[in-house]
Amino acid sequence: MPDFTLRKTMLFVEEIHHDGGNVPKTPRQRAAMIALVRNPFAGGYTEDLQSAMDDLKPLGLMMTDRLIAALGGLGGIDGYGKAGLAGEAGELEHTALWHVPGGYAMRARLGAAKAIVPSSMKQGGVGTRIDIPLGHINAAYVRSHFDGMEVGVPDGPRADELLFALAMTKGPRINSRMGGLEAGDVVGEDGLR
Repeated sequence: MPDFTLRKTMLFVEEIHHDGGNVPKTPRQRAAMIALVRNPFAGGYTEDLQSAMDDLKPLGLMMTDRLIAALGGLGGIDGYGKAGLAGEAGELEHTALWHVPGGYAMRARLGAAKAIVPSSMKQGGVGTRIDIPLGHINAAYVRSHFDGMEVGVPDGPRADELLFALAMTKGPRINSRMGGLEAGDVVGEDGLR
């Protein structure tokens, strides 16, 4: 069993009250949580990585629960995304360990979430920042929810660490007006529309 020792977590919460044009009735909320963990695969090549995803499932659930609480509960959460960042001694494939534990944790807690969880991955040294892509939880074609949230920490990821991130949103971009499928018209059967 790999040891993903947790060194640090950070929680970011934004309330967007204005972004030009009309002021929304309710501020848009975005929240992200990051965790810095030891990368047990750093510095070498390991053929079988998939089995280690199960070891990260409790971390994904804990981070999801903290995000939901930070946003005041499940009501209104309609966007999500995830990201992974490997330190210099890791490899990009190590960030893919986050696909199942991060994505499925959010989908499990949010109930009927149908859309794929947008994801980004990269490698970098201490202080590297990463954008978490965001999309609607039930329909990937809802343009009003295409967004991103940049996160990072000044002291990570260290060379032998992984930074895992989850993000959730309440509401569309302020004054979204690019057409396409509207959130109110989502059927939610195939994760696209």
